[in-house]
Amino acid sequence: MTQSVIVQVGQCGNQIGCCFWDLALREHAAVNQKGIYDEAISSFFRNVDTRVVGDGGSISKGKICSLKARAVLIDMEEGVVNEILQGPLRDVFDSKQLITDISGSGNNWAVGHKVFGSRYQEEILEKLRKSAEHCDCLQCFFVIHSMGGGTGSGLGTYLLKVLEDEFPEVYRFVTSVYPSGEDDVITSPYNSILAMKELNEHADCVLPIDNQSLFDIISKIDLVVNSGKLGTTIKPKSLVTSSAGTFKKWQEKPFDAMNNIVANLLLSLTSSARFEGSLNMDLNEISMNLVPFPQLHYLVSSLTPLYTLADVNVPPRRLDQMFSDAFSKDHQLIRADPKHSLYLACALMVRGNVQISDLRRNIERFDCVFFKIIYVYCLRQCSRVLRRPLCKF
Repeated sequence: MTQSVIVQVGQCGNQIGCCFWDLALREHAAVNQKGIYDEAISSFFRNVDTRVVGDGGSISKGKICSLKARAVLIDMEEGVVNEILQGPLRDVFDSKQLITDISGSGNNWAVGHKVFGSRYQEEILEKLRKSAEHCDCLQCFFVIHSMGGGTGSGLGTYLLKVLEDEFPEVYRFVTSVYPSGEDDVITSPYNSILAMKELNEHADCVLPIDNQSLFDIISKIDLVVNSGKLGTTIKPKSLVTSSAGTFKKWQEKPFDAMNNIVANLLLSLTSSARFEGSLNMDLNEISMNLVPFPQLHYLVSSLTPLYTLADVNVPPRRLDQMFSDAFSKDHQLIRADPKHSLYLACALMVRGNVQISDLRRNIERFDCVFFKIIYVYCLRQCSRVLRRPLCKF
């Protein structure tokens, strides 16, 4: 079984990462009720004997003693990291894998990329090497950051260059949260543009997330919950609330629910790499099959059904409808209309008790649709070429 390291950069990256570890712990606790340290848990956690001083306390088999996340937390402000270390997940993170400063990047890409990048390069490399040494088979680095802030965009993209130089054979998956059009940070458009260049050159696969899309999804869930038609109750341990949160708290802090949706996306994306299955898809196969050219590595992600994110009491939905919703703009985490674009490749990852016959039926149904779209597109391109005048030399 392979291992992955989560690298959380900036305020947004650390908040999403904290939600991810919370969901991962709850999922593994529900599946592994015997408390045995197995290969599924080892993909993101280390089993450490706290009675042994130093790095010699790692345990590869047997009972779970103390789980430590395979994570590196980086932020040029201390507020979010200190809040994590004082929260319920404080024992999950190793204090030796934290890098913080006091001043912050001031929402300036150049400060995070040029100033803090060169200042903390050696320290970051040391933390990354230490995390890689604890892995038996390191497969990828998951970098979580935002595009609008200074540390997330600047230092986060500088980190990709460091990873490419130090670990050229290890995949670099990036989850980038883009600011909305109503963002109150005036420098966020400039930070996003400057960070995009680095993502094009140094990332293997990018999952762009739009803040406005996340807010729209939360509004849809809120509408369903308050309508009373499909049920008005949310479980206290819902995926849109934190482990200690309630629906009332979620209403007061909508960013917590938005962060949990992104964390749920990463949890579902890595599920086939963590658990066994005959049709599982490894993480390196995502880049291999969905990225035709090195710089065309931006994926449009979607989740369906949305209501299960809130664990609302809804009637069971047909699988055919779920397949159709996966290609709807209302279920996408980035504002892009698939009807006015062209898919080069797509992957559908289904979790749960689903029959293979149902999957094949829907794949054949969408194969016909995609073939018609690509065929019409090719005819239009050919007609344009035929209308062009011949070149004269």
